[in-house]
Amino acid sequence: MTEVVFKGFGDKALPFLKALDFHQNREWFLENKDIFEAHLYEPLGDLVEDLLARFEKAGLPFRGDRKKSQFRIKRDVRFSKDKSPYNRHLSALLSPDGNKWAESGCFYVCIGHEDYRGCYAAVAWWQQKPELLLAMRKAIVEKPENYRAMVKALKKNGLELKDTNCLKRTPRGFETVTDPDLIEALRNRNFVVRHPIDPADITSPKLADELLDFAVRAKPLIDWGRAIEGTATS
Repeated sequence: MTEVVFKGFGDKALPFLKALDFHQNREWFLENKDIFEAHLYEPLGDLVEDLLARFEKAGLPFRGDRKKSQFRIKRDVRFSKDKSPYNRHLSALLSPDGNKWAESGCFYVCIGHEDYRGCYAAVAWWQQKPELLLAMRKAIVEKPENYRAMVKALKKNGLELKDTNCLKRTPRGFETVTDPDLIEALRNRNFVVRHPIDPADITSPKLADELLDFAVRAKPLIDWGRAIEGTATS
């Protein structure tokens, strides 16, 4: 099978998303669907396939599929106050088992309209099952040296561990912890590192190199979580 090589997103990718933000109706989308597919959807599929091959060679545990790993551009508005039918971004998620809804221990890439999500990639333990999140918190307290080594390795690699949705108070059962860095860690709901993507770079094939480099630099976070996940599920 011939390996797919990412050639870059089309030059109309971001203009399309900006126009879609303005129009937000099915008629306009269908009239411009060929632009969506040629400049956004198919290139993201190529990027996914290209990265999958690179991740496998690099020993990174991210799996997926050019189609199944992509999230739909059409929104589910049933439980949302915003009834706009279309997202202003297109994204894909790769995970250890290839399921895009398994958001823990994952790699995520988003190409978006700048006034909304923008363009970025992330490696994360996101919305973990309660038992895994509890195991992570216990590991932070019981083996702080492992947690601190992971944070230090990420920092050395130019990455900052950050959760924008952290708890305001230390979770129950961990109130006796006094180290500021561990308190901050315990309040995390998610463990995330992000990499901003310059919108000007998305049309370049070098974006795949950039994202591989980011994923490799983020590996200490994945390794830390996987070690805990193994004990939590065994």
